[in-house]
Amino acid sequence: MFGEGAIVAASFEDKTFENRAARGVLARERGSGLLALAAREFFRHPLAVGSAFPASHFLVEAMLAPVDWSRMRRVIEYGPGTGIFTRALLDRLPGHARLLAIDTSAAFIDHLRGANRDRRLIAVTGSADAVLDIMAGQGWDKADCILSGLPFSTLAPERAERLMEASARALAPDGLFMAYQMRKAVQPLLERRFAKVGTGFEWRNVPPCHLYWASRTR
Repeated sequence: MFGEGAIVAASFEDKTFENRAARGVLARERGSGLLALAAREFFRHPLAVGSAFPASHFLVEAMLAPVDWSRMRRVIEYGPGTGIFTRALLDRLPGHARLLAIDTSAAFIDHLRGANRDRRLIAVTGSADAVLDIMAGQGWDKADCILSGLPFSTLAPERAERLMEASARALAPDGLFMAYQMRKAVQPLLERRFAKVGTGFEWRNVPPCHLYWASRTR
């Protein structure tokens, strides 16, 4: 015969299993929703969206791990998409920091605003080309860091040059420009404007990505 304690324990274990199963279902549904959103926006705007797949945790960790986020106050994200990097940045930034996320897709920005109630997040529908104007609208003069997921390989050369020039002007003297890219088109743009450019590669992402950390504007 089972005692009352055993019945309670069994009931607790059943509830725990049910809760874990429910969380697993929610996680799968959420993942499917993000994948569907990313794929839909990619096929609508293939030249503006870097990939049809959300960033993997391998890519996020490889990209963000080398940076001391505790010293950052103002961070800009180009092309946040479904918000994988956005959430990771908010997890790492101090309470007084602000994160300005800029995307041309209203669908992505609406998703970010609905999924993140963090007061530090400012999500704006617009073009990264207008980063200086967008910053001015927020009362910002300089940013400590810019993280870019924009596909520089699909940008017209003149536009890529203008965007990188505006980004360099937007950064503080000790600011950092970070980028994850399928191709290496951004590297010469960085090397012309920054004295120090670190590189990496994350093959476990779909698709594999080149990683860049650039600092010390020329």
